Formats: sequence, C-alpha cells, structure tokens
Amino acid sequence: MNFKSSFLVNNYVIVLYMLYQGPSQEFLRIESITSSNCSFLKEIVPSAQTLIWILEKSELKIDGKLYSFHEDEVICLTEFHQVEIINIRKARLVRFNRPFFCILDHDSEIGCKGILFFGSSQLPIITLSDPEKEKLETLWNIFYMEIQETRDSFQLEMLQMLLKRLLIICTRIFKKQKNYNSLNHKQTDLIREYNFLVEKHFREKRSVTDYAEMLNKSPKTIANLFSKLGAKSPLSFIQDRTMLEAKRMLSYTDKPVKEIGYDLGFEDIQAFSRFFKNIEGISPSEFKDSYK
Repeated sequence: MNFKSSFLVNNYVIVLYMLYQGPSQEFLRIESITSSNCSFLKEIVPSAQTLIWILEKSELKIDGKLYSFHEDEVICLTEFHQVEIINIRKARLVRFNRPFFCILDHDSEIGCKGILFFGSSQLPIITLSDPEKEKLETLWNIFYMEIQETRDSFQLEMLQMLLKRLLIICTRIFKKQKNYNSLNHKQTDLIREYNFLVEKHFREKRSVTDYAEMLNKSPKTIANLFSKLGAKSPLSFIQDRTMLEAKRMLSYTDKPVKEIGYDLGFEDIQAFSRFFKNIEGISPSEFKDSYK
C-alpha cells in the first residue's frame, strides 16, 4: 500500500495531498487543489470517476464548453470528460478507479447506472447548502484521518465505506435538486437503465424504440417518464450523447471527419455532416477547424 501526504501543523492541519494505492491497483486520491497543483485534474487514471468540490470561484472548460463554477458546487466527472483548466483558485478532489470501488458491483443508484456517473452528455453539478457542506467537511476530515493514521488490513474497507457514504450524500442532494423525488423507485430505475443503455449503445442505436424494446417498455412510457421528471426528451438524450462524443473526437483527436463519422455509426460522411449541422449549426469540419 502506498500513502502520501503533506501537511503543516500550527493549531491547524492542512492536507496538501493524499493517495491510496492498493496491491490490486486500487486507487483513491484526495486532493486540496490550488493553482499551484491543479495539474492533478489532468491526471489520467483508467476507469476513474472524479468529484470536484469548488471552494472558490473557478473556471474550467469541459468537453469544449466553458463553465464558471461558484463556491460549494460539486462537479461529477467520468474518465471520458475532457477537462481544460482556465482558472482554478481552490477546490477539493476525490478520484477513484474501478478496482477501488467498482460502480457496477455496488448499488446502482450510486454507480454508473446511477445519476452521478454514467458518462452521459449531462454534467451533474450539485449545489451544497450549509448543512450539506458541513456533512462533506466532516467526511473529508475522516478521509484524512483514515489515510494518515491507519496502517492495517481494514483500511481499504474503511475507505470504501467512506467513499460510498460520500456518493450517497451527493446522490441524495442531486436527486432532490433535479426533482427525482417526483418518481417512484421503479420509475427512477427505468430512467437510470435507459441512460445506461444509451451510454453503451449510442453508436449503433439512435431511436427511442430501440431502447424501449430492450427495456420491454413502450416508447410512450419512456417519454412520459422523462416529461414527468422535467428533463429533455429521450430522443434528445440519445442525440446529445452522440454529439458529445462527436465533439470530443473532433476536438481532441487527429482523426479525419469521415473516420469519426464511421466510428459513431454513420453510414457515410454526408449523414454525419447532416446530423451534426442540424444540431450544432455548422459542419463537423468547420467545428474541428474552429476548435484548432
């Protein structure tokens, strides 16, 4: 096991960074981020999920879109989000990989079939109230104490329990803020399963009917659930996920437009260009040139 930390003691303990690496590639990083060490945000960790707790107003570009984040907002990122640092003053980061906490093996509401991490086109942003902030502050300090002071066979399990508690707290807050409480448990499960299936199959399947068949539901049932939630339509969800991947590939790879279109399941470049222009207003080639 590998533990790293750096701190100053003068009536206060200031944690600069903490890292847990287990014998089976388990990875958990807990960071206090400032402008001097924000390169940690660009760290590449396979199968990583990341929570960023903004403590002072900051600006990040995520998947090519500029975001201005305010104090006590929490951002939920997957390994697929492309993050560019514009201006970050003070934040906290929690990053873990699949060997540390396999989101598919745990309760689906806090996993990749859940609300926070399914790699979709939405960027979950949680706004903390004062009581919620106090909960996360307490949990952060417990994380520190567990990594800093304990060196035994129970530590991995303890850290996993603390992470699950953090994810549960964030999921509860986000569900409340996004009106998920208006749905019953079965309805929530259906929307989560739809989101997850889109993430797996958006390159091959682009109609709501395709996903309705996999879920043994009618397209109307799914559309009514999304409407009740006040979210975008299920078709828009598919289209937005495809567009997000198209923008990522156009912006961050050197692949030609034709190859990107094929990778996304389009039969030819004309079909890809029509799809992209109908939504974005410009062609894929123009988007790629403008980003460069």
